[in-house]
Amino acid sequence: MQQQPQAGEFGIADARQVLGEVFAPWVMDLNLSIERFDSVAPGDAADWQPGAILRLPFSERLCRNGGTVSGQALMAFADTAMVIANLAANRGYRAMTTVDQTTHFMRAVSASDVLADARVVRLGRTMSFGRVTLLSATDNKPVAMVSSAFAML
Repeated sequence: MQQQPQAGEFGIADARQVLGEVFAPWVMDLNLSIERFDSVAPGDAADWQPGAILRLPFSERLCRNGGTVSGQALMAFADTAMVIANLAANRGYRAMTTVDQTTHFMRAVSASDVLADARVVRLGRTMSFGRVTLLSATDNKPVAMVSSAFAML
């Protein structure tokens, strides 16, 4: 996908289009949705960070033995969420690649959608650093914390 022109504001509809066009087919099989897209700071938020909230719908196909959502699915979800958060920070599509991702699993999640609150902590010219909090949609309690770094291509 080519870099989006900066003529208008890059919003959630544009981010949804990127989600549907640039990721591998197996990522599309996760049926992710973008629930919120924050690319413009509200006037009163001193600690605001650009980012997005995505949803991973529960599916038995994502579960490991024992009925809990697999760590592999959660890590792929977090990585994808950070790409979308980077779209918000860049206010448009920019090619990038994951350099590092560290996941701290806090508890298992089963029979629940998972939400990813992905935020760009620092956006540089060549690197982006971010964090993702994965939450069970059933009780809004943390499932995992993820930190990541991306190279801007």
